[in-house]
Amino acid sequence: MQIYWTKINKIIEETPEVKTYLLDCPEDYTWEEGSHIHLALEGFNAGEKPNRSLIRHMSISTLPKSNSIGITTRIREQCSEFKTILRNLEVGNEVAVFKTHSNVPLKREDKNIYLLSSGVGLATFRPLVLDYFERAAGVNQMHSLNIDSSKDFLFTNIFESTPDKKFTSQFVDNRKDYYEEVKSLTADKDGLFYVVGSDEFLVQNIEVLCKQGIKPEQIMLDKHERQRLEFLSFDLSI
Repeated sequence: MQIYWTKINKIIEETPEVKTYLLDCPEDYTWEEGSHIHLALEGFNAGEKPNRSLIRHMSISTLPKSNSIGITTRIREQCSEFKTILRNLEVGNEVAVFKTHSNVPLKREDKNIYLLSSGVGLATFRPLVLDYFERAAGVNQMHSLNIDSSKDFLFTNIFESTPDKKFTSQFVDNRKDYYEEVKSLTADKDGLFYVVGSDEFLVQNIEVLCKQGIKPEQIMLDKHERQRLEFLSFDLSI
């Protein structure tokens, strides 16, 4: 496994609690849209065994053509050791990246795609939308639905309805409106539904989607295939 040490080249304050860290892209380093990466902080490999509290799975919020690896994350006042250290890092500081993988690449099957996300989970979908804007082939249209109770909605310059690109976007700030909207989207029995958020959020969305007649193979989760199948195997009769 190759570990790349790279520098932070820019820090963007997206909202009062959300920051995007742009990292220099190592030479020949590439990834698919919808990828996550292991981000590690200084000292994570100083001992005999890796210090897992200094390593996190993070979604990449940029495309390779930007030449920066974008990591967008929410950092609350009360947060973990990892995020406390991350919050205090500055441009020029080094971090490590390794093991990149995409569980949610953009499927081009001539269907409608629905992106369902909670909070900063929207960052996973940012490169999918940018990739779709650049090349719409194989996608009928795309719709994003994001719930964020903070009302500090993310990436509103990208996630805005653009009829000529067959892209629509919706932000809501409460669960009632969110799940009512999800139910209305399931009128499309042939669409592909991508879901990103906490495990609890995934379970709730899967339940709503399946009860409305959406099949498990139409539901994409940011999980390895084995985990995805576990999430999708719940008993609807409960």
